[in-house]
Amino acid sequence: MAMMKKRFEGKVAIVTASTQGIGFSIAERLGLEGASIVISSRKQKNVDEAVEKLKSKGIEVFGVVCHVSNAQHRKNLIDQTIQKYGKINVVVSNAAANPSVDPILETKESILDKLWEINVKASILILQDAAPHLEKGSSVVFISSITAYQPSASMGMYGVTKTALLGLTKALAIEMSPDTRVNTVAPGFVPTHFADFLTKDENVRKEIEQRTLLNRLGTTEDMASATAYLASDDASYITGETLVVAGGMPSRL
Repeated sequence: MAMMKKRFEGKVAIVTASTQGIGFSIAERLGLEGASIVISSRKQKNVDEAVEKLKSKGIEVFGVVCHVSNAQHRKNLIDQTIQKYGKINVVVSNAAANPSVDPILETKESILDKLWEINVKASILILQDAAPHLEKGSSVVFISSITAYQPSASMGMYGVTKTALLGLTKALAIEMSPDTRVNTVAPGFVPTHFADFLTKDENVRKEIEQRTLLNRLGTTEDMASATAYLASDDASYITGETLVVAGGMPSRL
């Protein structure tokens, strides 16, 4: 990478679900720009591997196992961060689940609960724990999805939970102002483990590429640079907004 600006020197950033995919790239980007990074995901092995990768790039990083729907895990994530670094400047809420491709009207209640719990409720609860420790001038970034605007048939309810994050961004921006800014990145289609349907099926991939204006899928780095922008002081007059990073796929007028 070119010489990185150091917009996060002296800052502490928590990124949830950050041991692979978009979350990992966000953690890496903030770390390369000088932040002390707290990464987390459900499995210790994944946390350990991701910590090693980031350390090898000279990033100050600390890893904590955190299943976002577990209250004790969430509390522990914040407590450990404060014990180690004493403050929080950035929270990136990236955890998401898409446990089903069933139509909404055929989705089991337990699956609906899981979707709301992980994609929406956990994002709120983690901020309830983090809020007392957020510094003046801090920043929250939610990771939503282009499907927030246009749910696809197989990801209907997932899309609706991502729509909820757009409203949550507006509501929390009001509630957390003026000391904390709250914004959202809505990624387009990015081939990751989470979106393995993109990597598996050449036809699906081609069809989605053609729906963009740039004739390519997104990269995890594309999402990381947008997130870093919104989290940084370069975006100090932006709050309550959603930045769509989807290669020109339609989202709104």
